[in-house]
Amino acid sequence: MAVKVGDKIPAVKVKRKTADGVKDVDMSELFAGKKAVLFALPGAFTPTCSAKHLPGFVDKNADLKKKGVDLVACLSVNDAFVMDAWGSSQNVGDKVVMLADGNGEFTRAMGLEMDGTGFGMGQRSKRYAMVVDNGVVKSLDVEQPGKFEVSSVEAVLGKL
Repeated sequence: MAVKVGDKIPAVKVKRKTADGVKDVDMSELFAGKKAVLFALPGAFTPTCSAKHLPGFVDKNADLKKKGVDLVACLSVNDAFVMDAWGSSQNVGDKVVMLADGNGEFTRAMGLEMDGTGFGMGQRSKRYAMVVDNGVVKSLDVEQPGKFEVSSVEAVLGKL
């Protein structure tokens, strides 16, 4: 069953590459005490994700901060090294925390997995964006397959 508005973020660990190596990140702890935006996408380095989704959140990071957002995070079913390399190639800096759900555990706990085997991608995350306040989902917008509308940074800014 998919997580819905009013639910708490699942206490599932994902990975993040840091200067000290790959570290575990407990998602419930990451969002505790913060107003945050989490957006998820099917894959690093893929066309829509690289050309529109991630760049929008980097470019409009200051607008999100002005609306009280403490943390912006990007999640994909990729490994931490891929997410780190993608973040570097997109000049993310400290604007977006790049999170790797390599085994898809958080994605399954959210109930937002998609079957990308027809594209040679295996099991991935659906494209979505959510606003989280102190670990509680305040808005959750999941894209229809092949679409990029409700999870854009502009759509999220309209929810804040």
